[in-house]
Amino acid sequence: MASLVPISSPVFISTDSLHSILTHQTLINHFQSLLPKISTSIQSPIRQSYEVSPSSSLLLMPSWSSSPSFPYMGVKLVTHFAQNSAINLPGVQATYDLFSSTTGQPLASMDATDLTLYRTSCVSGLASKYLARLDSQVLVMVGAGNLAPHLIKAHLSAIPSLRKVVIWNRTAEKARILAEKMQESDEGILQGVSFESNASLDEITGLGDIVSCATNSEVALVKGEKLKVGAHLDLVGSFKHSMKECDDEAIKRGRVFVDNEAAMVEAGELVGAFARGVIKKEDIVANLVELAAGDKVGRTNSEEITVFKSVGSALVDLLAAQLVYETYTRVSK
Repeated sequence: MASLVPISSPVFISTDSLHSILTHQTLINHFQSLLPKISTSIQSPIRQSYEVSPSSSLLLMPSWSSSPSFPYMGVKLVTHFAQNSAINLPGVQATYDLFSSTTGQPLASMDATDLTLYRTSCVSGLASKYLARLDSQVLVMVGAGNLAPHLIKAHLSAIPSLRKVVIWNRTAEKARILAEKMQESDEGILQGVSFESNASLDEITGLGDIVSCATNSEVALVKGEKLKVGAHLDLVGSFKHSMKECDDEAIKRGRVFVDNEAAMVEAGELVGAFARGVIKKEDIVANLVELAAGDKVGRTNSEEITVFKSVGSALVDLLAAQLVYETYTRVSK
């Protein structure tokens, strides 16, 4: 279990340090080990959102522990400036501040733009360990933005049998560039895996043993009728009612799981499906903590289709920040 490392003053953990500390495999393992143990002692209020201007906002995501064995609290501060693409800056940027929940002592500040990419992808990776076929061979990646490489690495870490990744993006050139970049990488997790891009999503959906989506689409991209028997559909992109990455048929065909209950009130795919009577809230099989704890069963056979919808949470932000901080202070001694 986690133990607080006392320090004299708070540390700043740079983006380079964060990349040297984290791997997708270690964070997946961390989530798998700690989520069942500490989730009941963590308080994570609904995130607060403030409109700074018509096109920008500030979000606060606090979380704290009441357990002496996990003496942490923290808050992620997120800015969303939609117009930033015009000046070649990310639209979403963030920092994370970590404190002692025993004394209130500031412990660390770190880049949370990349921390969020790691934690989001590793939530999907952990879900795949319970929901994807363990002999999965082909991953279809829908979207080629900043999250896509992380999702690919997380799924490869969780399901070592994957040998082929096919990337689709609305702008085909972005998918081609990402496929080439990952094929040429010397990163260990990518070795022995073939990468390619394809401009026809309908054509490649049926190839995917795992279909992972990370887009801001407001029209259904993945058609349920195209999913192969035994596929696992991972939905990451949508976080408001107007957004959806798959159609009702995909939801109807699958056994549906969520990262946490917020997905049932935030995600367009699920909110819309509930409203149209495609499924009921009671049809959601389990959340990620229940899967990790073994309280609920994930995949039950090789032919069923599974669907996992995540919207993120302050709980996994806190766990990710704690791992980064403890590793940083240990190796800095």
